[in-house]
Amino acid sequence: MSQNALVLIGRILIAVIFIVSGFGKITNIGGTAGYFGSMGLPLPVVTAWIVALLELVGGLAIVVGFQTRIAALLLALFSVASGLIAHFDFADQMQSIMFMKNISMAGGLLILAAFGPGAFSLERSKA
Repeated sequence: MSQNALVLIGRILIAVIFIVSGFGKITNIGGTAGYFGSMGLPLPVVTAWIVALLELVGGLAIVVGFQTRIAALLLALFSVASGLIAHFDFADQMQSIMFMKNISMAGGLLILAAFGPGAFSLERSKA
């Protein structure tokens, strides 16, 4: 299998979690805002919309390979931040696993940001 095909598959696999999560937040923005408010996040409705759109639009951008490096950097920062905010309870094994998942996703996204989306993308990057 070609390197560009593997990069495309990798982009799709890493983006799925963001697309599904962002869509879920948008379709239940009130519940998302309520959850964010219960965590003490500022302006929970605004924050919910920003997070939902970042996840959905960023994930879709990665899948199609449009502004991939920017989307990957933003989602990597978001993954680390959300891990620190929502999953930093290492006494809870599930939260520890979720934190490590976020950090791992950030690592993959940083690699994507560094090397680009490959040839099978709207950007048609060779790097």
